[in-house]
Amino acid sequence: MSLDFDSARLSNPHLTAEHEEWRSQIRRFIEREVMPFAAEWDEAGKVPDELWPKAAEIGILGLGYPEAYGGITEGIDAWYINIMTEELSRVGVGGIFASLLIHGIGLPPVLNFASEAIKQEVAPPVLDGRKRISLGITEPSGGSDVASLLTTAKHEGDYYIVNGSKTFISGGMYANWVSTAVRTGGEGPAGISMLLIPMDLEGVSRTALDRKQGWWCSDTATIYFDNVKVPIGNLIGKEGQGFKVIMNNFNSERMSMVVQMEAYSRVCLEEAVNWAQQRKTFGKRLADHQVIRHKIAEMKQRINACQAMIQHCTREIIAGSVNAGDLAMLKVQCSQTMEFCAREASQILGGASYLRDNRVERIYREVRVQAIGGGSEEIMRDLASRQYGL
Repeated sequence: MSLDFDSARLSNPHLTAEHEEWRSQIRRFIEREVMPFAAEWDEAGKVPDELWPKAAEIGILGLGYPEAYGGITEGIDAWYINIMTEELSRVGVGGIFASLLIHGIGLPPVLNFASEAIKQEVAPPVLDGRKRISLGITEPSGGSDVASLLTTAKHEGDYYIVNGSKTFISGGMYANWVSTAVRTGGEGPAGISMLLIPMDLEGVSRTALDRKQGWWCSDTATIYFDNVKVPIGNLIGKEGQGFKVIMNNFNSERMSMVVQMEAYSRVCLEEAVNWAQQRKTFGKRLADHQVIRHKIAEMKQRINACQAMIQHCTREIIAGSVNAGDLAMLKVQCSQTMEFCAREASQILGGASYLRDNRVERIYREVRVQAIGGGSEEIMRDLASRQYGL
């Protein structure tokens, strides 16, 4: 039996016939609306606007969000979200995922902490694909050290006056709103708040970061705030509790990333196996060379380990008992597996993997953003060590 994308997936006793039907539905949509155009969109540096309402109609955008705002929650568990993530990652163009589902990190702060009026204003048009929302945390002065951010928001009457900038903001060029971390108080975490900032306010400007190693079709921005007047009603949560809002977001973001990375690893395995079975060198298939078989075996070994830990963490998420340290270490494990599999698949494919319009080539370019985004490998190890009481 060939090791394709599906056969490489470990048996999961938690998946039902309904889960697999959801997978089939999503795969049909992706093979019709995304897969034939993915390389073209990546080269063009943009995902077409019409993909958002199409994705909303099939349920991709609203999956797991409250039905009161246009989402889908009835009968939905974390396995459905993992399946959607796997199928979108199967395309092998990370920029599509990063653009289409950026509301996955921009919208939860609103739904979990904002006023009902803000929720009603923002969530429905985001979940039906008419508008977009991103998350603004990282600044030019630093990334992972969230507690030291410099963008200020001074309370004056009915407004906050915001000054500063954010950078590496995925979805930032076309976002209608950005859930933004600002400093309303003194130094450290206690001085941080979150504001929902409409991008059409006077004093907001943005420039594209379009010379990226990977994620070419993901719009990435630096956003500038110059005396921007944001209504006080746009405060997300309470003043001074922004750090709590930010931390609440990280587990779901990292879980999404680990599922993506494991799926990208399986894409690399599939491409390597198919090539090794077809390509001949020195009178026999590549797959008949022991060194190639060993590469493939180790790719599968590492993927299996990632899958087993993903299943463990997903069960904990469903039970409401996920350990942030375990999830942090899983992110490191999956980023290293993705890098290993991309490298070994590239070695097996040889020159073919160095040509554009090749899933392995695209995935290899996107290893670093996955290893850095959502918390670098170094930060993840440090977080885990603190969770484990060191």
